[in-house]
Amino acid sequence: MKTPTATRTAPVPAPAPFGHALCAMITPFTAGGEALDLDGAQRLAARLVTEGCDGLVLNGTTGESPTTTDAEKSELIRAVREAVGDGVPIVTGVGTADTRHTVELTRAAHKAGADAVLVVPPYYSRPPQEAIEEHFRTVADASGVPVMLYDVPARTGVRVEPDTLLRLADHPSIVAVKDCSNDFLAAQKLLSRTELAYYAGSDEHNLALYAVGAAGYVSTVANVIPTRLRTVLDEFDKGNTTQAARLQQQATPLIESLMHTPLPGTVTTKSLLTALGHPAGPPRPPLRPATPETTAALLATHERLTAC
Repeated sequence: MKTPTATRTAPVPAPAPFGHALCAMITPFTAGGEALDLDGAQRLAARLVTEGCDGLVLNGTTGESPTTTDAEKSELIRAVREAVGDGVPIVTGVGTADTRHTVELTRAAHKAGADAVLVVPPYYSRPPQEAIEEHFRTVADASGVPVMLYDVPARTGVRVEPDTLLRLADHPSIVAVKDCSNDFLAAQKLLSRTELAYYAGSDEHNLALYAVGAAGYVSTVANVIPTRLRTVLDEFDKGNTTQAARLQQQATPLIESLMHTPLPGTVTTKSLLTALGHPAGPPRPPLRPATPETTAALLATHERLTAC
């Protein structure tokens, strides 16, 4: 009797309220950086969606939210919504160090056309966990807009502790987490104990978190290689786990060059996009453009990847 051949079935994708592949989009500026390049933002957004992004995250860290005005944030949302239509989820950063201001930005974002908001814990003041929880609940109660919490202690100076996330998971408007904690154990525990949709916020974790049940990623590197990063998830969903791992490994040198240098990812990403002929413009001060030498090195790394 012939032994049946084992078959590999594709894993069931995790719930993903905003899609699986999200780009943390840069904010294009005019050549001098004084104004938004809204036409460039629309062209960039349309390209990202065409090349594999399910949704877009605007006005975040990569989008230089600390140096754009409240009015500019709303203008960007309206412009991108016009470019991509109603079927593409738009999540927008509204995080500030002031709960009242964050509530104002949340309401303005909803009015401008955002589908959800991305909220960091208040930074600089470093409130205790009880205050962080109250901040998030206040924002989530403000408009009923779905909320993605953003755990990024390297930038905010404070962690959203796992126990805090467990308590927040019961709020009907808090539906997702962008995870930049680099705490892989905590992420797995929360995935197993809540219905929160987890999104990798560090590109080197895209596949690893997806493999244990995350919804997908919110990626800065997707500004440059949206199709390649999306293909990693697609191959995994097909059950082609070896191919998914190979594609993730191939992207690693570019991920490292863009995200793990002394320069912020906004600076390196804008530099490479400009060199590739895409809308970007300079970063706003205090950030400064990358040097020609850095840009040349980024281009060389990108060329090696595209040759794979």
